[in-house]
Amino acid sequence: MEVRYSISPNEAKRMTTEEMRENFLIENLFMPGELKFLYSHVDRIIVGAAVPTTKALVIEGSKELGSDYFLERREMGVINIGGKGIIVVDGNRIEMDYKDGLYIGKETKEVSFESVDGNKPARFYINSAPAHAVYPLHKIGYEDANKRYLGTPEEANVRTLNQYIHPAVCKSCQLSMGLTELQSGSLWNTMPSHTHERRMEVYLYFNMEENDIVFHMMGQPQETRHLVMHNEDAVISPSWSIHSGVGTKAYSFIWGMVGENQNFDDMDHIQTKDLR
Repeated sequence: MEVRYSISPNEAKRMTTEEMRENFLIENLFMPGELKFLYSHVDRIIVGAAVPTTKALVIEGSKELGSDYFLERREMGVINIGGKGIIVVDGNRIEMDYKDGLYIGKETKEVSFESVDGNKPARFYINSAPAHAVYPLHKIGYEDANKRYLGTPEEANVRTLNQYIHPAVCKSCQLSMGLTELQSGSLWNTMPSHTHERRMEVYLYFNMEENDIVFHMMGQPQETRHLVMHNEDAVISPSWSIHSGVGTKAYSFIWGMVGENQNFDDMDHIQTKDLR
């Protein structure tokens, strides 16, 4: 498990491109036959991925967590962006199609990941956060997600926001998670931009071709920076940072939030004319 520490806005505004990438960009998460995790000290979120091929991948405890097993004091959200797979949760085998989601609660002792066809493996994207209470296991199919339709063609930001782990869908302690899909011809996400001091956020960009990129905007509203993102790259967005992007083509992204509340509309909006 890779570990990264928190970065203040004063540090970030002085960073080179390479330093920004080292601290905020997460690459090479989806490795065939591997289970990978990154532990961020920004609200102690864990970002990970599992790509099972010939055998099941089993989550185990680690020194970084100081617990006997991974979810002893944590909750977890998973969304599958690959082939059909299976997640085994304390003996329960749960089938996961493309874009299916799953909430796994605190005190779950055994979690493993399998693919139905190793030649077309599942690609499980994982977020995990500290938890204070036990909530039930809950599968969220793509059609079960709470839908919000946002944007206009004139602003090139028509998109569907699918809320998976959200109070409107299932209970969790602090983790929120969902999937946003841009309509063909739309390029911008989360613009006009905002911050939310109460929550951090991680984006995973996907559904991008090899030569497509997203310019992910971050930094304080008057000290913006950007990172160039490729398919299945993720980015850590601290609470002081905007989180917006524009791509060379339409794309999808998974967002995960951890922090003080789960009020999705608790945002500090920024007028585009005030960005610098």
